[in-house]
This record gives sequence, structure tokens and C-alpha cells, in this order.
Amino acid sequence: MTGFDWIWFYWVTGILLALIWLVPAVQLALHSSEVADLNEPEWNPPPDAALPSLTIVVPARNEEAEIEPALRSLLQLNYPRFEVVALNDRSTDQTGAIMERIAAEPAAQGRLRVIHVRDLPPGWLGKVHAMWLGSQRDAAQENAARGNAVRQAQSEWLLFTDADCVFQTDCLRRAIHYAITTATDHLVLFPTAHMKTLGERMMIGFPQVMAGFAMRPWKVRDPKSRDYIGVGAFNLIRRPAYEAIGTYEALRLEVVDDIKLGESIKKAGLRQDVVFGRDLVSLRWAVGAAGVVANLEKNLFAFLRFRVSLVLAVCAVTFFLCVCPFLGLLLAPGWARAPFAVAVAMIALVYTLTGRYMASSPWMFLTCPIAALVFGFATLQSAFMAVRDGGITWRGTKYSLEELRKKP
Repeated sequence: MTGFDWIWFYWVTGILLALIWLVPAVQLALHSSEVADLNEPEWNPPPDAALPSLTIVVPARNEEAEIEPALRSLLQLNYPRFEVVALNDRSTDQTGAIMERIAAEPAAQGRLRVIHVRDLPPGWLGKVHAMWLGSQRDAAQENAARGNAVRQAQSEWLLFTDADCVFQTDCLRRAIHYAITTATDHLVLFPTAHMKTLGERMMIGFPQVMAGFAMRPWKVRDPKSRDYIGVGAFNLIRRPAYEAIGTYEALRLEVVDDIKLGESIKKAGLRQDVVFGRDLVSLRWAVGAAGVVANLEKNLFAFLRFRVSLVLAVCAVTFFLCVCPFLGLLLAPGWARAPFAVAVAMIALVYTLTGRYMASSPWMFLTCPIAALVFGFATLQSAFMAVRDGGITWRGTKYSLEELRKKP
């Protein structure tokens, strides 16, 4: 190419990047305020409000470091009628013993049930099986063979949450009040991630920023939109809606079960919504950047439908969108840097707007190219390990790639 050709290459590339990043930046600026915040006073019901019964399902495998604060926060909820079903899913540490110790305390009587899952039936992922088991109306029959006598779960609502989540006392009152007021069948609450290192802030924030290209939270409630959502930390669903989609039995081999639950709800024509609520539900998702990458490696290949072509496409697009704007800003000659500067400014704006509900600094946009490269590595590693091993291994259990690809 001649020098003139390179100038045009820089201009065209920079303008394209600026226009692409303009879309999520403008959408977030115009519409992010349309997503309700449960911390607002209007979503705090009066003390004498009639609230429906609720079952909270908490699957756990080898969570001895996190399960106690999680369960104690649930037992302290100021919700009138609820039960916590904690499932010890074949743990090899002290998770089950901690559950039993808490359940034996006077404050937990009538509130906390513990189910010990001894074996995983064929054709199930462990966590999905545990959630399905904990949500059954008559769990006694399912657990009789395992030596557990449990009551029937007859609640009107179900909450599926993770074993490392800590709840504020009024979280469920606000969430149920919002769901009933808005006639919502499935409600997702964005959890607050406690990020203690720069690596965590960089690698947890990056997927949230990139989600702006694939999902519009303010459109989730629109039955005509393609947008749907599910978050493992907080999937609140009406029991009739849950049963209408076939329960978790229909998702028994889904690695990204939370997202697939949201997709099933949307496809069934049921009403779905998502809300903010700083600190209502909080967790530390991973320790350090390496911990985030390890968590991503389990999910990314599954999220990309176990297709290597999609993995390569995502890596290429991520590099173009997140690394090239910064490279262009450094390498383009003269005024050809201008469109790259606009693209970087749009990236900064997206980070700023996203950071409002992530408790993250807007200056994290400076880590975007590094995060993109690490994310690309995690994506490739996820696919490589799954193909090499013929499956994925999570929490000590290996699941065949052939079986996962052929799931119903």
C-alpha cells in the first residue's frame, strides 16, 4: 500500500470503530435509567403488606468458606413466609456439616431444610439437578432413597441463588413487591460484586461492558424484543411460570443454566424483567484476575454453543473492538487519530455508565485492551481444554462434550 492508502485505511477503520461504540454508548445514556432500582422508596412495601410464600433454593458444592454467611443472611430476611432449601451437592469438604449445624439452631427451625445429594443421576449437571430437586413440590419422594425426610415445598414463588451470595434483610420484600406490582413472572436482580483487586475490577467489568452489544436490560420486559436475561445470583420466578417451562428438568444439561432459564421464560411468552439494587445482593465472584478467568473458562465455550467457529469469531471481534481503538490512537498519523479518539471516548462513556450500577471506577476503561486480550485467551482456553479433554470439568465432576452438545 502507498502512504495515501494507509491514511484512508486508518480513517475508515477509526470511523467504523467510533460508529460501532457509539451505539451502546447512546443506548445506555438514553435508556439505562429505565431499569428500576429496588433501593428506591416506592419498592419498599408497608410492614403489613400481604406477601406470597417463597422458597429459596441454594445449591452448594464445596462451599465451606462461603455457605455460612450466605445462609445466615437468608435466615435474617424480614420476609413473612419463606423457607430456605440448602442442597449439599456431593461436597467433599465441610459444606454439609455447616448446613446441618446452622439448621439445628433455634433461629433456623422451620426456616431451613438441608438436603444431601449423594449421587448425580445420568444426564444431569450437578447444580441443575440440585436446583431442580430443591424446587420440587414433593421432595420427600425424591430424597427417600438418600435417607432424607423433607416436607413438601408448596410456595407460590421460587428464588434460585448461589451459595456465595449475601442478602440484605429487605431484599426479598422489595423484589417480590416489585414483581407483583409489575405482574412479572421472572425477575432478575443484578448482584453487587465486591472487587478487591485491580485484576478483579478489570476482568469482571469487561464482560459487563461488552454485554451492551448483546443485551439491552431496559428491553427485557418487552415481550416483542429478543432480549432476555438470567443471573445465577438471583433468579426469582413464579412457580406456575417455572412449571410452564418444564422446570429445571428441561435444562438438565445446560452449563449456563441461569441464562437458559431466562431464554426459556422469554420464549414461553412470560413476563420477564431486570432491576438494579446496589448491595441488596452481594458476592465476591472470584479472587484475582486468575480466579475470574478460571470461572469464565467453564462457561464461555458453552455460551458459544460449543462451536469453535464462534470462539474464533468472538476473539477476532473482541480484538477489533477493544484493542484496535487504542492501537489506532497510538499509531495513526496526524488527524487520522481523531476517529480512534472518538472510539476511545465512547468506550470510556460505556464504562462510566456501566460503572454506575457496578460500583466501578470510570477510569477502568484504560484497562479495556488488556482485559480484551485476557478475555480472548480465556475464550480460546475454554474451547481448547474442552476439546482436548472431550468435556468440561466443574467442581470435580466431568461432563462429556458429546453429551452436552446433544442435550435436549
